[in-house]
Amino acid sequence: MRVTIERSAFLKALTHVQSVVERRNTIPILSNVLLQAAKGQLKLSATDLDIEIVEGVAAEVARSGAATVPAHMLYDIVRKLPDGAQMELDRAGDGQRVSIFSGRSRFSLQALPHEDFPDLAVGDFQHNFAISAADLKGLIDKTRFAISTEETRYYLNGIYLHEVAAAGVMRAVATDGHRLAQAEIPRPDGARGMPGVIVPRKTVLEVVKLFEGLEGAVDVSLSAAKIRFSAGDLVLTSKLIDGTFPDYERVIPRNNDKKLALETAAFAAAVDRVSTISLEKGRAVKLQIGGNKVVLSVNNPDSGSAEEEIACSFEASPVDIGFNSRYLMDVAGQIKSDTMEFALADAGSPTIVRDPADAQALYVLMPMRV
Repeated sequence: MRVTIERSAFLKALTHVQSVVERRNTIPILSNVLLQAAKGQLKLSATDLDIEIVEGVAAEVARSGAATVPAHMLYDIVRKLPDGAQMELDRAGDGQRVSIFSGRSRFSLQALPHEDFPDLAVGDFQHNFAISAADLKGLIDKTRFAISTEETRYYLNGIYLHEVAAAGVMRAVATDGHRLAQAEIPRPDGARGMPGVIVPRKTVLEVVKLFEGLEGAVDVSLSAAKIRFSAGDLVLTSKLIDGTFPDYERVIPRNNDKKLALETAAFAAAVDRVSTISLEKGRAVKLQIGGNKVVLSVNNPDSGSAEEEIACSFEASPVDIGFNSRYLMDVAGQIKSDTMEFALADAGSPTIVRDPADAQALYVLMPMRV
């Protein structure tokens, strides 16, 4: 293998693929990036056996071939080379080393056999459809904050992506048992009959990074065990979480008739201020709702109390209810409108939060004792 490539293009692709490589690996080949040179392109691949990222970059290929080298070390070398530099990668002789030349710099990296590099993308993908990058980003951004980090309930450690046939939509749902986030878009062509899948948290975060700023479409392919996202020369393949997502619709209340409207920015700022003295473990904020005002309060036996009043629109009987302050701020961060709307029942029942300008998103918060 012998290729010449421009440093910035190589660095961009290397930044994408090396992000899935774990710093510590018990399997040496997983610390490496696979380089494959052929037909005017250098293809880079990296995997942790759960996610694989592949990206192709235009290159001058003098000799086709393949090699694997330490991913993070190669990334650090390329990152430290000057802008505009040309690089030459050469694997010759016994193939146990890859030489890198750039200007007056020269490096030699230990290589492992490329035949040993795992291929996560093998297998058939029965369902294929295209989704705009903006829609994909919207589904993820509106739900990922509610993904559970509790490893014992592994089936909640991702976003549940599925078709709602009766409504003709594709829906994304995430929950950690204390809050739920739901977003949906019109069902893309080709997605009819798709299985419900749980996309892991790490995959979700990589998709956001990889396709940030993309204006076109992302091709999505599904099998029973894997999902693949691709756009241009960039492909991410991931295993899915093997589990059953709970019947989330059972926790979405249908008869919350007490409607509360608040100014989004003012509410988020007030929650942030009063929660300053709350206990780290609880983070509970009490909302006393009545008339045309909401009184937010926190009582901490160890440090004191805080209280703030903000205006609201509320015509039902008064309600006192408590919520985790961080959950309130997370939801407020998803609201793009100047106002946010709550639908409440009583102090012990789940509350719905909506963005009046986004009918396709819904959030549910479980109350706390205060």
